[in-house]
Parts: sequence; C-alpha cells; structure tokens
Amino acid sequence: MTVSWSAYRRARRRSRQAWALVVLLACAAVALVAWFFTAGQFAVAEPAMAGPTAAPVFDAAFMKPVVPVHAVPQGSAREALEGLPVKGRAPNDNYEREAFGQAWLDVDRNGCDTRNDILRRDLTGVIFTEGSKCRIAAGTFDEPYTGQVVDFRRGQESSKAVQIDHVVALGDAWQKGAQQLTPQQRQSLANDPVNLIAADGPANQQKSAGDAATWLPKNKAFRCHYVARQISVKAAYGLWVTQPEKDAMKRVLDTCPDQSTVTAG
Repeated sequence: MTVSWSAYRRARRRSRQAWALVVLLACAAVALVAWFFTAGQFAVAEPAMAGPTAAPVFDAAFMKPVVPVHAVPQGSAREALEGLPVKGRAPNDNYEREAFGQAWLDVDRNGCDTRNDILRRDLTGVIFTEGSKCRIAAGTFDEPYTGQVVDFRRGQESSKAVQIDHVVALGDAWQKGAQQLTPQQRQSLANDPVNLIAADGPANQQKSAGDAATWLPKNKAFRCHYVARQISVKAAYGLWVTQPEKDAMKRVLDTCPDQSTVTAG
C-alpha cells in the first residue's frame, strides 16, 4: 500500500502530540506525588516542634527576689514593648563585665551564689556536691533554646555544656541604658533571676551579646516567652530598644498576642 506524504506527516504530528501528552501527564503525576509527601497529608501529620514554651523564673523555697529599678509592668508584653523608648545603640568601646559587679555573687543573700541558684531552679533531679547545700553536681532539664533534653554534669570541661545566659545580654544592656544605672543597679540586673536562664552552651555562645533583631532561640515554641522576658527586663531596668529590635519583637508577639510579661512573682 502506498502512503501519501501528507498522510505520513499527519501521522508523525499525531505521534508527537501523543508523546507530549504522555510527558505532560508524567510531570503532573510527579508533581502530585511531591505535593502529597510535602504539603499534603504528611504535612498534617507532621509533629509540632518539641521543646519547652517557657522557663522557670523564681522559686521561693530557696530564692529571694532581686529588687529591680522599676516594677515590671503587669499584663500584655505587647503593651509593655510599646512603653519602651526606641533609640540607637550607645558606644560599647568602654564596656567591661566588671561594670555589672563580680560574676555570680550572692545578691539575694540566701547563702548560695547566683549560678548555683539558677541551676537549682532550672534543673530536675538535682544532685548536690558532697557536703554542700548550694553547689550543684548534676541534673537534667528541657533546654529552652534548642528544645532538647540536656544532662548537666559538673566538671572542668562538662560544665561548659550548660551555661547561665543573661536573657538581656550585659553587652546589649550597656549600649541601651545600663551606663546610666548605678553600680548596685547593674549588679542587680546581672543577677536578677528574671534575666537568667540555664541554656545550651553553644547556643549561648552563638547568641553572644545579640538582641532579638540578631538572634532568637532555635526552639520557636520558646520565642514568645523569651521576647516577653527581654521586654520585662528592659522595662524593669529602664533600658531601651532599637527600631530593628522592636520590629523583631513585634513579629514574634504577633504569633502570641496574649503573651504576658514575666515577673519573679
């Protein structure tokens, strides 16, 4: 049988169209499978991020409150943020840790230094060193910055794995009003339990003197409490925020409009 050239061309064209349709359907199938395993049913079943949403603040059984410069505003953290002055950073070329007093004093005069008070407050299953009612040897806690369960063991190297973080870093406080505080007030700021949290050592080192604009905890479930705690400390000690810092805090609080301030009460 003789096939005309035009019929042959029509057959070739129909063949190409058929293959194009097959390729298109295959691509659509691949895209559907990708959606199914990412944004589809498995996204619904994805577990929420593990980790604490808050951290201990005060334990009246063995701690005494540190008196701040001002009382922490009660109620909404968002409203307290609006009450903070907004300014630029002051120079930090004259910052020294000693401006906030000797590290880990017994400011509340309960017989134990601040570091051990915070470890005792934040850890569970606390074990004291032999012959001491203050010095913490070991314990476990839900670390708030990473959301992981962390074991603390006292030792020359192992102690570094758990550090006591100043929620409002002292270097940040120095650039945002602490230079105008008295030495006694700065000492209170550095030892106030509202401003202290036991934290993962590497996370604390990464944070350094950063504010909310430059560093937030990896554990997103903890960010509302963390930001509210920073706001509370800044309000209590008459510190200010920068505009980028305030913007970052507002973005966090937008996810938790009912977040309250944090006090030692």
